[in-house]
Amino acid sequence: MILDLPDTTTTAVTRALLRLRDEGGAVALGRVLTLVIDAEAGDVEQAVDAANDASREHPCRVLVLARKPSRTTSKLDAQIRVGGDAGASEVIVLTASQDMLTHADTLVMPLLLPDAPIVVWWPNELPENPAEHPIGRMAQRRITDSLACSDPLKSLRRLRADHVAGDTDLAWTRLTVWRGLLAASLDQPPHEPVVHAEVSGHDTHPSVVLLAAWLAHALRCPVDIVRQEGVQGITKVVLDRASGPIVIERPDGRTATLLQPGQPLRHTSMPMRELRECLSEELRRLDPDEVYGEVLVDGLERIGAA
Repeated sequence: MILDLPDTTTTAVTRALLRLRDEGGAVALGRVLTLVIDAEAGDVEQAVDAANDASREHPCRVLVLARKPSRTTSKLDAQIRVGGDAGASEVIVLTASQDMLTHADTLVMPLLLPDAPIVVWWPNELPENPAEHPIGRMAQRRITDSLACSDPLKSLRRLRADHVAGDTDLAWTRLTVWRGLLAASLDQPPHEPVVHAEVSGHDTHPSVVLLAAWLAHALRCPVDIVRQEGVQGITKVVLDRASGPIVIERPDGRTATLLQPGQPLRHTSMPMRELRECLSEELRRLDPDEVYGEVLVDGLERIGAA
């Protein structure tokens, strides 16, 4: 069910939500958090689709601030989506002028779930300083996506400069499977130190840089980045040890091969992670991701990407 409220107020939106709840169209019980999405109007649907999928694991209220630069009048339009149009959440899309969104905190405050954590997500371009953004100051977790920015690597450096506990980036979340596979391979004998590592992947993909930074931080060894064009994300990681290298290669973005000294070649499914998977993973935790912070601050410096 979709309810449009043109030229409205947050008070009127709250009343409409209560009315829908009374009529049985929306149930607020069981909502575990409020997810605030700050996006350009043209990016709203993709972000809402990902949030709806994630809400099946994390029932939430989704508040979307739809930025519309062409709007010059101080007018607020709202749309409420419940039921089949909102997954396991209730979605409120607020379309406002840039002037109104300058005070975004006062705009969303009446619509927040009481006594529930707040997570804010910027699905595309990130703000100047996420922790100092009006919504960012209210949130326990702040999620960005440097890959979706016009200059991913510059955005990564900005995130490092302004990092505060509670910040995270989906370029880091996309590495979960890689990190798990690499850690598992090092758990196998012989337990030798890694003397050098190499990460190959797309020349502007921030996950390539973050994986290299994580390896440099965790292994305390030199790490080189091999930048490639026309590939998807990370394609290869080599960990050099005295007995021979560990090589994980994923040239097609779907299946990875693992080669270890003295062991047969192994294949494992490793498709590129979808947006909804990454968002859902980040919504599972509301405590700061300390490892991400350490990789930003220490790891990037170790590989000369600070």
